[in-house]
Parts: sequence; structure tokens; C-alpha cells
Amino acid sequence: MTPKTKSPKRNSRPKFQYDAIVIGTGPGGEGVAMQLSKSGQNVAVIERHSMVGGGCTHWGTIPSKALRHSISRLIEFNNTPLFNDGENTQHLNFEQILSHASNVIRKQVKLRRSFYERNRVQVHHGEASFIDQHTIQIRRPDDSVDHITAKHIVIATGSRPYTPPDVDFDHPRIYNSDSILSLNHDPRNIIIYGAGVIGSEYASIFRGLGVKVDLVNMRERLLSFLDAEYSDALSYHLWNMGVVIRHDEQYESIQGTDDGVILNLHSGKKMKADCLLFANGRTGNTDMLNLESIGLQTDSRGQLNVDRNYKTEVENVYAVGDVIGYPSLASAAYNQGRFAAEAMLSGNCNSSLVEDIPTGIYTIPEISSVGKTEQELTAAKIPYEVGRAQFKHLAKAQIANNLVGGLKILFHRETKEILGIHCFGERASEIIHIGQAIMQQKGEANNIEYFVNTTFNYPTMAEAYRVAAINGLNRLFT
Repeated sequence: MTPKTKSPKRNSRPKFQYDAIVIGTGPGGEGVAMQLSKSGQNVAVIERHSMVGGGCTHWGTIPSKALRHSISRLIEFNNTPLFNDGENTQHLNFEQILSHASNVIRKQVKLRRSFYERNRVQVHHGEASFIDQHTIQIRRPDDSVDHITAKHIVIATGSRPYTPPDVDFDHPRIYNSDSILSLNHDPRNIIIYGAGVIGSEYASIFRGLGVKVDLVNMRERLLSFLDAEYSDALSYHLWNMGVVIRHDEQYESIQGTDDGVILNLHSGKKMKADCLLFANGRTGNTDMLNLESIGLQTDSRGQLNVDRNYKTEVENVYAVGDVIGYPSLASAAYNQGRFAAEAMLSGNCNSSLVEDIPTGIYTIPEISSVGKTEQELTAAKIPYEVGRAQFKHLAKAQIANNLVGGLKILFHRETKEILGIHCFGERASEIIHIGQAIMQQKGEANNIEYFVNTTFNYPTMAEAYRVAAINGLNRLFT
């Protein structure tokens, strides 16, 4: 008698509710979710707040840049004789310009929400934490708890301002870069502790409102990662606006009073102001995720290590955006999300961030750069030359009365390959992309002579590239 053989079990693999769960709806989370959904995957996203968009939309990039734009236009109005004879100077307070930022945020939330709806991505609102490497607990605003499962999980929870325990951020006059958006009084003076990108941007914003600003920098020079010439230009411009910059200082204590804040520095200096903005770095939003349950650890700033596929040490768990550190840019986070999705779909990511990532610093005026600085090229002993254009000589800048700043192109003396581009002035973050596009070309296509031989619209700010290229090439023959 032939023994019966057991038929193989069907559906022996574990069945998950979703192909992927994405924690966070900022640029990184959105990039993952959209890419996976368009590839036919069943995707859920979890957002701890009542609206999608993440910190970028609600507390970071969008509101601060909207504030900066309003202030820049106010300054332009007050400095334009056509509109202002010097006796009708307009003044706005922080609350008034926040209304414009709030309107932009509402539009962005509506747009981003439509992306999830149109692509059939399920949005869960609540606090996410790991149960195991495939299971996420969601604690909803009404304190009810749900569990959902997925084959892949992506951590895209972003970051928040670093808040040391010895600073009382519950005091009504001590703010971080998130809570400053709730400022509801009109300060006469403000101390900004931390002169990085965020601190420098807010120094411009508050000084543009006519507030006295003390900017405390922990380093010897402002934004030391920038090309030194343009770092110095920003320092001078802030000084010229009336910002007091105190370099190489550290706080000893920060004391809130009934009507303001007192900052005590290690150097013995004591400063007092109506309020203080603490803008000294950020930390990853990972402490609430129960990462220890899946064996993941973060560094001291709450950041995770990932490989080139954006995979963590746990096989099915990925991370993108601010939680993995550099470059901590919204635009880069979105691409990281797309690349992580590619790795989940095919097992390997064949794409990567561009080597030369542009930086945009939205001070007044802006600074933007891509590629190497003069200091880096000098240290590497690369024979380079410099081409410069000053905006005050351009017809478009004269028409718009935006005469501050200029463009600098660094290129190889022998091959004429473009090595770096640095821009300081109004619309710098837009202008930089023209040069970036040429730098990304391969071989002989990346050549400063392109800017001489092409034809630009006239008058435009883009014409600065032709002026700078001619200026630089002329140096080769002198």
C-alpha cells in the first residue's frame, strides 16, 4: 500500500496587511510612499500630527522661507524710492507676517494630502512604535491602539530642534526653531544662540522687522562650511544691517525672567533681551519608536546608520531623511525615499544622490553654492582660476534694485572644468541651478566656455554666468 504524501502548504509565507509601512509624511516619507504606490504596492503611512507634510511643511522649511520672503519684500518696499519717499516706512510684526506663512502651509497640506488620496495610500494618524520588525503599534489621538503589519517598514520621522535639559524651554520667552512660530509678542531685541543656517536665517528675519539682534556663534567664523569669501560677505552684510555677531562663545546658563531672558556666557559676558531663540542643532525623532524592540540603536543625536540601499541593520527596516544625518535637506530626503523604494522593489538601489548637492541658505540676501570652495581646492593643490560677476553691474539687478552680491565660478586652469559655483544675493538659490546643470555634464560638456558661447535672455540675472566666465577666462591670458 502506497503511503499518502502530504501536499505542500499553501500561503506558508506570513501574510501582511501592507507591502510597506512608512512612518512620517515629510519629504522622505512621501518619496517612499509615492514611488511604491505607483509600482503597485499596498502602502500605509503613519503621521503623528493631524495633518500630513511633516516638520518641513509645518515648522521648518516652508514657514521659515515664507517668513523670509515677506520680510525681504518689506525691505525692498521700504528701500525703493518709487514706492517710499522715506517718510512712509512700513512696519510689520512677527504675528502679521506669520499669516502669510500659515496660508502657504494650508495650501501645501492640501496638495500633499491629495497625493496620498490619488495614489490610494492609507494614512493613519497617531503615534507609531515598533512591536517587532514587521508590526507597528499606532496610538491614536483618542488613546485607542491599533496594530498593523507590513513586509517592509521605513523610518522617515525627521528631526526636531535639539533642546538641552539645562535650558527651560517651557519659559514663555525661551524658544526653539519650532516654537518660535508661536511667538505672539513684538520683541524689541532678541538673542539667537547658534549661528548655523537656521540661526543666521532668523537673524535676517528679525533684523528685517527692526528687532535688535545678538547672534551668538560657537565657532570662530560664520557658516564655516561656506566659501570663505561669501561667508565673510554674509558676516559683513549682517553687520551692516545692525546684527551683533559674537564669535567663539558658549553659554553657561540661560535664565528666564518675567520680562525677558538673561544669557550668561563662559567668557563672562552677560546679555539680556526680550526673548531668546535657541538654534543649536537638531536631533532625530527616533526616541518614541521603541527601536530597542527590534535591536536598533541610534547615535547621540537620534540618527540611524544605513547602507547604500538605505537599509538599517534590520533586514526589512529602512530609514531616510534627517534620521540618517547628512545632508538633511528636504530635496535630498525626497530622493532618498525614491531610492529606498527602488531597493525594496528590486533588492538593490542603482541610483544615488548627485555628488555635488547644492546648498541654499535663505538669509537676506541668500547664499547658495555647489561644488568645491576655494579653500578645498587650495588644500587639494588643484590649479584653479576664479571668474566673478558683481550683481551691481547687471541691468536686471539695477532694474530690480537688487545690487548686493555676485556670482563666483571656480574652474580648472587647464581643462576649464567647472569645480564650484558660489552665489550671494537675491534669488541666489534659483540662480545656482543653471551652473549646477552644466557641472553635472560629463567630460568636455562641463566647461566654463559654455557660458561664453551660449546666449542668455537679456536682461536677466542669469547673465552673471557669462560675465563671470569671461572674467575668469581673461585671467588665463594675463
